[in-house]
Amino acid sequence: MHRIDAFLELAVQQGGSDLHLVSGQPPRIRIWGDLQPVRFRELSPHDVLEFLTEFMTPVQREALESKTAIDFAYDSPHGRFRVNVYQHAGGLGAAFRAVAGTPPSLESLELPPVVQQVLSVGKGLVLVTGPTGSGKSTTLAAMVDWLNRSRTGHIITIEDPIEYLHDFGRCVVTQREVGTHAPSFAEALHSAVREDPNAILVGEMRDLETIQLALTAAETGILVLGTLHTNGAIRAVDRMVNVFPARKQEQVRTMLADALRMVVSQTLVRRADHSGRLAACEVLLNTSAVSAMIRQGGAHKLSAAIQSGQRVGMQSLDGVLQDLVKRQVITGEEAYEHALDRQLFERYATGEQAA
Repeated sequence: MHRIDAFLELAVQQGGSDLHLVSGQPPRIRIWGDLQPVRFRELSPHDVLEFLTEFMTPVQREALESKTAIDFAYDSPHGRFRVNVYQHAGGLGAAFRAVAGTPPSLESLELPPVVQQVLSVGKGLVLVTGPTGSGKSTTLAAMVDWLNRSRTGHIITIEDPIEYLHDFGRCVVTQREVGTHAPSFAEALHSAVREDPNAILVGEMRDLETIQLALTAAETGILVLGTLHTNGAIRAVDRMVNVFPARKQEQVRTMLADALRMVVSQTLVRRADHSGRLAACEVLLNTSAVSAMIRQGGAHKLSAAIQSGQRVGMQSLDGVLQDLVKRQVITGEEAYEHALDRQLFERYATGEQAA
């Protein structure tokens, strides 16, 4: 057992999602979105170095020296953690994200029923978006779990690092880690389309080549699940197009209009009873009207499409937040904090009670 395991055990016991080690500060645990200090001395650069190098492999230490920051997974006696170790002005720092031992189900995450309906089609591009720490990886793992239990075929996951470990269910599940099993997301995705996949999970879609390969794979009938670090479904569409040079954007809009099936944009909000957090999800479905808007470069019109598409399963983030406040699942102040249009929730920001 390593010394870091005592802090990880404490984080798990307190229901924390993350543990942070930074020289010059005591360890801190993120609990329901807030960083709380641990009753421990301020860590010196030497403390952090010893805590980390005690459990890192020689290969990871060497990579850290050459790259200045690395990602990997760590299996402690208290669970599995996604780890980012980085160099900063004061020495080393690290962030540990707790990952559940088994993938969650779609039902346990309380995701909208339309998510399962879209997955059952089994082809096209499904995007899960949101800021860092909004639970995108957990939602994707639940999607893979549903496919693994409900369909037959070959599922390939490309991650950095591998977070949830999927057993073989009705599917063959192949999990590849960037840096260990492939040099990059693009390289792994390029190989994956030749490996007879029914579904491919792409843990990060940040660069032009990865996005282009994902679109091409989705066009051929493969179900592609991917993430983008954007707030809101509409910005996700813009991001997919704008990563390409102007001369290619018309072609990309056409590809996206044909291949996209759904965008789930989520943020984690704290429950009013302080029992934890839940995902508030905006959902954009690629109906014929939405497809035409994307193809014609009318992404700015998608907000209206979401509002008018509620009967087919679309929902806006602000609409979901309003419903959660009405049902007293979250507070008005929490809704205001996460709303896209804060004017809708201004009365909560000023301390006034909901009507």
